[in-house]
Amino acid sequence: MFLRVSRSHIAARAAGSLPAGTHRLLHVTEGDLRVTSGHQCTSLGPDSAWFGAGAVELLGGVAGATLLHWELSAAAAMSPAVDGASTVLLLEQPIAIHGPRAHLIRLDRVSFPPGGIAYTHTHQGPGIRVLLDGEITIDANGARHTVAPGQAWFEAGPDPVLALASQREPTSFARVMVLPVELIGRSSISYVKAEDIDKPKRQSYKIYIDTPLDL
Repeated sequence: MFLRVSRSHIAARAAGSLPAGTHRLLHVTEGDLRVTSGHQCTSLGPDSAWFGAGAVELLGGVAGATLLHWELSAAAAMSPAVDGASTVLLLEQPIAIHGPRAHLIRLDRVSFPPGGIAYTHTHQGPGIRVLLDGEITIDANGARHTVAPGQAWFEAGPDPVLALASQREPTSFARVMVLPVELIGRSSISYVKAEDIDKPKRQSYKIYIDTPLDL
C-alpha cells in the first residue's frame, strides 16, 4: 500500500474533484469547503476533517480553502493534482499492511506548548505527519532533522523517535496513521525508556477520524 499527503488550495467558489479508488482523509486548515460524495454533502470549516473512499466533488467557500489530503491506496500516485485546484504532493511512502489483522485509519492533531517534548517513543503503526505551526526536531534512527511548517515526515511506527518542539512558540502537527483496529479511541504511543513513563506529558491530542479500514 502507499500512503501519501498533498496540500491543495481551492479558490473562492471554485470547484474541484478527486477520483474514487482510494481511502481519503481531508483536513481543512484555512477557509471553508463543501464536500460531496455520492448522496452525502458535508460543509467543512477550519480545523475540520472528512473521510471517504468514493469520488469527491469539492467547492471552495467565500474565501476558498486550503486543505491537506491523505490517501491510502494500492498504487503509487500518477499525479498529485486535484482537478480544479492548485496541489502539491508533500510526501508519499510505501507501507506494509499485513493481513488478516484488522486495521483502522486515524487522523489526529498533536499540540505542544513551547518547550514540549515527546519522549523517546514508538507507535503501533506507520504514519505521515505535516507540521502546522511552530517547529519540531525529530531524532530517529541515528539522525536528527528539524521540520518547518508545511513540511511532512514519515514515521514507521516501531522505530524509536524523540521529538523536541520549539522553545519559542506553540507547535502542532496533523498526522494520519494506520493502526490495529483494537486501538480505536486509544493512544498508540509507547515510551521506550522506563524513566520517561511517569514524566509529565505536556502534549495534547485531538482526534478527527478514527475508523476501521475496509481493505
